[in-house]
Amino acid sequence: MVDWDSKIEYLSKTRGLYYNDDYLEFLVKHVWKISLSPVRIIDFGCGYGYLGTKLLPLLPEGSSYTGVDAGCTLINHAKDVFKDAPFQTEFIQGDVKEINFEQKYDIAVCHAFLLHVENPKEILQKMIGCLVDQGRIICFEPHWISAMANYYLYGYDSSDVVQLGFLQKLFERDAHRSGKDGNIGIKVPVYLSQLGVKQIECRVSDKVNFLDPHSEFDKRNVLYSSLKEDGFGGDPGEREPFISNLLNRGATCAEAQNQYRLESFLSKEFKEDSFLTYATNMKITTGVIER
Repeated sequence: MVDWDSKIEYLSKTRGLYYNDDYLEFLVKHVWKISLSPVRIIDFGCGYGYLGTKLLPLLPEGSSYTGVDAGCTLINHAKDVFKDAPFQTEFIQGDVKEINFEQKYDIAVCHAFLLHVENPKEILQKMIGCLVDQGRIICFEPHWISAMANYYLYGYDSSDVVQLGFLQKLFERDAHRSGKDGNIGIKVPVYLSQLGVKQIECRVSDKVNFLDPHSEFDKRNVLYSSLKEDGFGGDPGEREPFISNLLNRGATCAEAQNQYRLESFLSKEFKEDSFLTYATNMKITTGVIER
């Protein structure tokens, strides 16, 4: 189980890989048409309030944001992030599965949260349950395998960098074994329809990150650090524990050894002066509640 209270630095460094601000503004104002009256928004698994920092400036004046997370350190950090902000905010520390929420919110959101829970449909039902009639649910969730297919490191064939077939099987086995699904983003539209949500639409995050050795050093350094923090080109560590972990996850000995070889190779070859393009391909699913 991941201790997210200890992952604030990771969360802070990697969120910028996902969206361009103008695309989020386009979604809020022109696709979802949240532009006339103030709205009450609740964020499930809010972390340090990332979605709040992105959405609140785009929402009608007078809108409010409630963030809920199990991490005490994360909630305290979120309060600190918003302490001087001109927005109405509230942060609740606790397990969303155990909290009873009033049916009073206009929008329920989550960001990279459902992939970490064993019962995503139950969480989606809980999100739906706290919405008023014509309320909107919005889920920003990953599709790991499409993200893995969207790396291009100049000078190398993509198959020398990422083994898609092996990773797809690995992710699927992990989901069957634990219930936690890194590919859930592509499945959320189905789950919402099964739960009775209407007007369901799904989009893909727009940002394509480009690591350019010819760009300014500070900009390049920030992106390189974010990519490494997100896992691309990271040090796989000692060989035996790495291979043992993959064997426990259902890999064959040959698959585990090959994956270690690739990740070791990549950790040495991926440098700050590399050319790299990467699209995260986050899935953004929304629907409307009709009571």
